[in-house]
Amino acid sequence: MSGLNASLGYFLAVVIFAAAIRTALRKWPKISFLVEFSSTFMLVACRLEVQTIVEVGMWAGGLGPDVTVTILFVVLLTHGIICGSASGNPSLAVQKFLQLDASALHTLLDLAAQFAGAHLALLAAEYYWNLELTDMHMIKNLMSRECSTSLLVSLLQGFFTECICALIFHLIHLNLRHRSALIRVPLIAALLTFLSHIASNYTSAYINPALAYGLTFYCSGFTLIEYAVVYWLGSLTGMTLALLLYMGHIPRIFAKNLLYFQKTRFRVPKGDKAEKKKM
Repeated sequence: MSGLNASLGYFLAVVIFAAAIRTALRKWPKISFLVEFSSTFMLVACRLEVQTIVEVGMWAGGLGPDVTVTILFVVLLTHGIICGSASGNPSLAVQKFLQLDASALHTLLDLAAQFAGAHLALLAAEYYWNLELTDMHMIKNLMSRECSTSLLVSLLQGFFTECICALIFHLIHLNLRHRSALIRVPLIAALLTFLSHIASNYTSAYINPALAYGLTFYCSGFTLIEYAVVYWLGSLTGMTLALLLYMGHIPRIFAKNLLYFQKTRFRVPKGDKAEKKKM
């Protein structure tokens, strides 16, 4: 249990740090894009520790799959509650841009903040592992020099796995975006936990380019371009397809609805039709 207690303390410290940044930035709305920095930092830092528990927790701390799935759900749920609309997900930032809900400059600032947050989270986690507070973290510190990649299938299989998982996630997210947070946040957390669990032997279904960058891009086995094809292009392709299926078009690219016929709201009275025929 000492390993689990150390992990819980780490989770708490990360959440407090992210919440403090979010609270401080309320006074400076012009740099609100930094909220995405704190959101991504919290998500990636916590997921790195969850990954540690998954990899070595079973035989270094007696933590089975049921514990890891529960911890992952709690982490995602807490992230949704603390960070709110700041997703820490570059795919969602690009989605807002395609929906005309964000400008190009704002989107670029969000993306830069998200990847900066992911990189800082990686550095923070490595510093934490170097402390070697428990046997689990000592083993993880040794493993971090040659970590195991999350991409366990071929490039093509990985691309389609991330694309399909992203398609499912974004379709559900688009349908839930106007629902109450009490409904939306737990459902999204449960969905991400489920997708990550079923895809654990393929790509782990990160559905988040910044999260994938922090969790597996530095691992050997594939090149940076190959990782980008699976975790960046796959996620963005799935998001774009979901937006097209949901709206029938991509507002930023073309306004015409390609998939759905929109009926007019007003009908011409039958009497007027008859008069026109007589004329």
